[in-house]
Amino acid sequence: MNHDRPTVPMISLRDGSTIPQIGYGTLAVQPDRENSDANAELTAGVVGEALTVGYRHLDSAQSYGTERGVGRAIAESGIRRGELYVTSKLANPHHAPDDVRRSFDQTLAHLGLDHLDLFLIHWPLPTLHGGDLVSTWKAVAALVEDGRLRSAGVSNFLPEHLDRIVGETGIVPVVDQFESHPYFRNTPSREACARLGITVQTHSPLGHNREPLSDPVIARIAAEHGRTPAQVILRWHMQLGDVSIPKSSRPERMAENISVFDFALSEAEMAAIDALDRGPEGRVGPHPATYEG
Repeated sequence: MNHDRPTVPMISLRDGSTIPQIGYGTLAVQPDRENSDANAELTAGVVGEALTVGYRHLDSAQSYGTERGVGRAIAESGIRRGELYVTSKLANPHHAPDDVRRSFDQTLAHLGLDHLDLFLIHWPLPTLHGGDLVSTWKAVAALVEDGRLRSAGVSNFLPEHLDRIVGETGIVPVVDQFESHPYFRNTPSREACARLGITVQTHSPLGHNREPLSDPVIARIAAEHGRTPAQVILRWHMQLGDVSIPKSSRPERMAENISVFDFALSEAEMAAIDALDRGPEGRVGPHPATYEG
């Protein structure tokens, strides 16, 4: 076990729990859409490397097909459950309230865990599979009540989605996980989260196509700090207060991505990266207003 792992700050969520500020994303890490055992050993090996490097926050999803492998890596790591923060997300076909609980039970079985730290509605969906947005959110939030889920949140929700579920239920998600990177700051979603007291959690923090890594502004800042462009971008996220979920299957990149807490960007450097924002044109992933899964 690595005793020299980086110390990752903990961010306080609105429900009083805390979450490590950087997590390890498991999208496309030896996926198996059926969550069978076929690729679980391969997935477990990659996730096990992330745990060895120092990650204690693991981000999975029902649709990734990596839950079994994540669970195997946890079991083989010897790390106490209380030291780990484990997230999964509701798959799009499971939005009907009865399916929410059934699929959550299956997620726990796949992971081999008796509770989950965070469970998110993965996409809001313009045409819902078997339910409406409010009833789906009520069903996810209700999972907290039986003690097997610590926190409930959402992913890829636009401001209008957040306003709808909060306005009709009075229950505020602890996080909204959405695409954000230097070319797509996603300001409207950030402002909605600030207004509602929701923590911003960013997927694709380096850009879906990793284009920001070759930006000359970021390259200049990286050279001045003796860091890599990825470290500069992730440090930008950290100073914005984001919880970020980078992903890589290479141990050296895993280590690079988590080693961003021993330097700081100046206000001018933060502003220079902010200025790279392309607005809506910077979005690379699916648009939540049209994506149906």
